[in-house]
Amino acid sequence: MRQALLRRYRAWCVAGLAALLLTACATPRKIGGDASGPAFERAGRFAVSVNYFDGRHDAVQGGFAWRDQGNALTLDLANPLGNTLARVDVEPGLATLTRSNGEREQAAHPDALVEQVLGSPIPVAGLRDWLQGRVGGAGVSDLQKNERGQVGAFTQDGWRVQLSRYDGQGPALLQMNRNDPDRRISVRLVVDE
Repeated sequence: MRQALLRRYRAWCVAGLAALLLTACATPRKIGGDASGPAFERAGRFAVSVNYFDGRHDAVQGGFAWRDQGNALTLDLANPLGNTLARVDVEPGLATLTRSNGEREQAAHPDALVEQVLGSPIPVAGLRDWLQGRVGGAGVSDLQKNERGQVGAFTQDGWRVQLSRYDGQGPALLQMNRNDPDRRISVRLVVDE
């Protein structure tokens, strides 16, 4: 009986260690870059869920690494095991997605590019501000702040945004929801730094 309990305990320990290793791999490394100026960087996990009113459902999850230098933005997207699936490079007037196999797609705006590739909008342009706990330049409604005066929730560009778990750089949890005429979109970002 004691040996059976010991084997079961070992099996749970091995399973827990495997889960920790897989979780650690899910977040890509910071992008890094040249020393040409300061950059805002975040890395973590994302989940996107799209529920269509006709009953269909799409979902994708993985890791992300974000590097924003103001005039240029780089976003790496990885699968749940941490393998890079694509890189999005944004500069004024041009957004380029490069897949791991070298295929490229381009659009004039990052939001248009992501919708073109995924079939659903993701607010890449808004994230430039939201990841830093700011609301950005577009019109905002229903603005709420937490007890520390930090942005907690608001509606902007059709997205209901909730920011929480602030650290020294901004929110570590971002929840974004959008209701379109034919679907409901939910995006969740968790910063793992």
